[in-house]
Amino acid sequence: MPTRKIKRMVTKPIVIGPSKVLDKHKGEKISTNIESTIAFIQGIMGMNEDLTIRRFHVFGQHQAVIMYFSNMVNQSTVNVDIVKALMYVPPHLIGRSIEVNQLTDVLMNDALYHSESRLEGGLTVLVDSLLRGETVVTVEGLSHSLIINTRYIDKRSIEQPATEQVIRGPREGFIEPLGTNISLIRYRLQSPDLRIQTMEIGRRTKSKVAVCYMEGITNPELVKEVNNRLSKIDIDTVMDSGYLEQFIEDNHYSPFPQVQYTERPDKVVANLAEGRVSILVDGSPLALVVPTVFNQFYQTVEDYTERFVLMSSIRFARLIALVFSLVFPALYVSIISYNPELIPTDFAVAVAGGRAGVPFPAVMEVIIIEVAMEVLREATIRLPQQVGGALSIVGVLVIGQAAVAAGFASPITVVIIALTTIGSFATPAYNAALALRLLRFPLIILAGTFGLYGVMIGLILIANHLLSLKSFGVPYLSPLIPVDFQGFKDLLIRGPLWLMKKRPAFLQTVDDTKVSETMFNELQKTSTNVLDPSNEKNQ
Repeated sequence: MPTRKIKRMVTKPIVIGPSKVLDKHKGEKISTNIESTIAFIQGIMGMNEDLTIRRFHVFGQHQAVIMYFSNMVNQSTVNVDIVKALMYVPPHLIGRSIEVNQLTDVLMNDALYHSESRLEGGLTVLVDSLLRGETVVTVEGLSHSLIINTRYIDKRSIEQPATEQVIRGPREGFIEPLGTNISLIRYRLQSPDLRIQTMEIGRRTKSKVAVCYMEGITNPELVKEVNNRLSKIDIDTVMDSGYLEQFIEDNHYSPFPQVQYTERPDKVVANLAEGRVSILVDGSPLALVVPTVFNQFYQTVEDYTERFVLMSSIRFARLIALVFSLVFPALYVSIISYNPELIPTDFAVAVAGGRAGVPFPAVMEVIIIEVAMEVLREATIRLPQQVGGALSIVGVLVIGQAAVAAGFASPITVVIIALTTIGSFATPAYNAALALRLLRFPLIILAGTFGLYGVMIGLILIANHLLSLKSFGVPYLSPLIPVDFQGFKDLLIRGPLWLMKKRPAFLQTVDDTKVSETMFNELQKTSTNVLDPSNEKNQ
């Protein structure tokens, strides 16, 4: 008798996420019965070993319960400033009978030894407060609970920024906690005009986001646009500021970054003083700065801390390295493949001798070495620090020399790729350097297909794309296009600080004056050497 196969339908259990459960109870008020409040919290949180629920008596008379996550609070603060303070009657109230209707006022104004406390009446607010690391105290008979800020999470110390090294300048960098990062900004920008607006983004993570700007300087329309874009973000998790960057940028398909990020508080303060807006996320050591223009990606903090003559030359060299890293391989391929007559004869003979025996055409050879270099660079970044340095040396010296000896690549190609890589390292912003590394490959292919014409076509397409980009309504190539002669003082070179009197015009700031008009003249008058014998005061 043939057996009959029975198919069993396996149904996937329907799990309602915590956010959906909270939505059902949104608007519900806290019951005066603490047992129902405890049951609600336990029903939402489930089984959690670090959730502490402790019953006690306020002033030895009223039943109460304290709830908190033990790994997110300062245990000493909870024991001394809350539990002990609420168990004992304040000295000036000993002997007096404290009724339930008076209890709220006594707890807030006489008993509690903590300045950051508030009353809340919503059930869902209790859950959100516990998840943020706050402590909840509920007393029998009261329709409101005490929320005390006892959050304490271990954090790393403030260190020198790893991605933005300077020779002359501050050594402080942002860390993960938002409160510490805001304090670093306020430490450097001690102005009553500094405004910090906060919001929560992320249905699950409820990440706290801070929007910083200078009132009286920043264009109010810019602040409104930033808040508008952030408020439209609907995502379950926000783990880093990079999540927000991908939502608020103007062109999502452009390789060029339209939002600048930094881990330097002094850089954020400088941008705030110019009229930009900064966005910080709790848990991320990188702050976002908007709007962003292209010239910001080859500028550094040292450009302004050192004298302008020296830093102007270094900035110009940095800009040349940036262009160099983009077009040098494509120029090499186009000249070798199509226009060898453009190079001197002796050099052309040397190049031809080096390429003798190489089985690939120039374009294929360059692409293979470029891909190998990108793989090597990525491996160096992902490996532990102790091993990464050794790998980079082995990769550059051993593999490069072996490729030349085996006839796999010519020496001139290895030199070209090495110089291109060094040029990309000179770009201070990693995301801008990454965009240039990506654009090298289509330029090389165009050069191998059409020669110098292909290189020019590629550069025209890149320039056209840059002209079309905007960051929060600001043209990406400002102040070059549209032309702003005042902005030229801080474009290719860095002008003297006393001559950069105005803030960038493309930001349309409320107050556009940075340096007083009469400051330079006064500086010249007071700079007379007091020890100069020709000075009348010394005669």
